[in-house]
Parts: sequence; structure tokens; C-alpha cells
Amino acid sequence: MAVRPRPTAGRLAALLAGAGVAHLAVPKPFDAIVPRALPGDPRTWTYVSGAVELGLAAAIAHPRTRRLGGLAAAGFFVAVFPANVKMAHDWRHKPAPLRVAVQARLPLQAPLVWWALRVAVDGGRGAVGADGAAADRP
Repeated sequence: MAVRPRPTAGRLAALLAGAGVAHLAVPKPFDAIVPRALPGDPRTWTYVSGAVELGLAAAIAHPRTRRLGGLAAAGFFVAVFPANVKMAHDWRHKPAPLRVAVQARLPLQAPLVWWALRVAVDGGRGAVGADGAAADRP
């Protein structure tokens, strides 16, 4: 049976932790994509987003909170989609390679939501056979 790796909780936690650190360490680029409809200072939203990403990473990394962390991460990925749309709109006059890169981010949000939901459902461990059945469950 052909086996393909299942997206892991560890990798999702690492992705979220990296994004969280980036938001806190280099906030200026993130400030620019905070939707203007949100009240308050964009920097506050950038820091809040970074802190949430770090919290989600911690929740996903721990088996006891992984299900809730995965569900919350899926919701978070949906919630930040408007910032990606704003960025695509704001960058519509940038050079073509930058426009393409930022527009390519939009459909990539769906696999992130799927990945987070998958982690929530099965803990993000193991592998899936070609028929979709678990191949190496503990």
C-alpha cells in the first residue's frame, strides 16, 4: 500500500510559532495589512495576532490541547483572511512578481484551514494509505 505522510501537528505548531515570532520581532510589514475597519492601532493588532499564533502553536504542540488548538487555528486562519485580501488589493500596482506572490497566498488559506482541522481530528500523527485508511496508528 502506498503511504503518504499526513500533515503533522508539529509542523503546524512550528509554522504558527514562526509566524508569531515574526509578528512580534518585525511588526511593521504586518501593520500595513491590518484592515482599516478594525478599531485602534494596527500595531496592537499585529502584536495580538503574534501572541495568538504563539498560543495556538503551544496548544497544538501539546497532545492534551491539540484538538482545541487545531480547531482554534482553523478559525484563526479564516479570521485573518481579510488581511490577506487587503494586502492583495493594496499591492495591485506593485511589480508583477510581487502581485503574483501576494495573490497566490489567497487560495493557500484553504489548505491551512484543512491542515488545522485535520490536526484537530486526529492529532496530526501517523500516515494515510492510498485508500485513505490509517497506515500506522499507535
